[in-house]
Amino acid sequence: MKEITMLDLKAEYEYMKPDIDGALQKCLGHQKWIFGPEIAAFEGALAGYLNVSDCIAVSSGTEALVLSLRAYAIQLKGEEYFNKDDEIITTPFTFTATGDAIIRSGATPVFVDIDPVTYNIDVNRIRDYLHSPHGSGRVAGIIPVHLYGRAADMDEVTGIAEEHGAFVVEDVAQAFGATWKARKLGSLGNTGAFSFFPSKNLGSFGDAGMVATNSNETAELVRMLIKHGGRDKYNVDHVGYNGRMDTLQAAILLAKFRYIDEFNARRQEIAAFYTQKLSDISGLILPVAADDPFLSPAPPTRHVFHQYTVRTKERDALQGYLKKQGVSAMVYYPTPLHKMKVFEGRMKQFGNLSISEKAAKEVLSLPIGPLQREEDSALVVECIRRFFVG
Repeated sequence: MKEITMLDLKAEYEYMKPDIDGALQKCLGHQKWIFGPEIAAFEGALAGYLNVSDCIAVSSGTEALVLSLRAYAIQLKGEEYFNKDDEIITTPFTFTATGDAIIRSGATPVFVDIDPVTYNIDVNRIRDYLHSPHGSGRVAGIIPVHLYGRAADMDEVTGIAEEHGAFVVEDVAQAFGATWKARKLGSLGNTGAFSFFPSKNLGSFGDAGMVATNSNETAELVRMLIKHGGRDKYNVDHVGYNGRMDTLQAAILLAKFRYIDEFNARRQEIAAFYTQKLSDISGLILPVAADDPFLSPAPPTRHVFHQYTVRTKERDALQGYLKKQGVSAMVYYPTPLHKMKVFEGRMKQFGNLSISEKAAKEVLSLPIGPLQREEDSALVVECIRRFFVG
């Protein structure tokens, strides 16, 4: 039986093999594995791509979030960490790293519900919380997550933050190359936190991440924090981390970076095919709607489809059926953060978060690797149509 995986990393390597092998050979030649020349080259390339003043290569997307928050604690409070009275608003419908980074920075995560169409944080719920007695004067920052490769409403998020004197850290783990009104995501907040986990649109050969910012002060603090907290690692100023990116990962990412726009365009083509072939199925909600300009694959606002996520009340049955047909399909995410044990007693939630809980029971992501063949996409469609209409 033919198997269709969510993502074929072997095929991607073969497609980019000369570039990647050449990059690895250069590293073997110079043997500068920590802060080698590829680090500065990668940081410069991404700063130019995102149109920001600074990009700092770090060890993972999770650390990119933590480092951003730690930098703001130092800048805003003159202290190493936030405290529990400091609140940071985010969505519960995301990977656990978004929430636990807030806890690791010393602050309290406040979960507000999502928009039922985009699955991104509901800006109206952010506003409602800030105008409530619970949110008065406590909120230090907001972390919008650009889920599945689609931008959160950054006009509203940044406007609300400015009104209330809060910072914005964009979680861009799933949305490298996506835009909001012609501006690259990660460049609109005070910082952007990127993940280059192997399955991401731009993926490394292990863990790696990036902090993007237009603030020289923030950039300097992050650069200190990744080196154990000081400009001189033998005489440090702050409680820091071994949070740097390896030269090897920077070399690989530089080689793969040349293909990012091409690969994102291929994801958009597959998404358009799915939408065309599945739009008439009753009971199946698709991520793209003709009347939704923010889901257009073309600028000014560009969805890069890290995931093509459908929604159905028959999610579990559909996933099981697809598995029997050799088609992988994944649930991102089955448990909202406010339902996880790790956040018990360490969080606040605004309202019942019912939309997030409902989405967690109904969403299903389909295969959408950039090198996925047309016949494989057609087979995915055939299996889904067979499940719903026989």
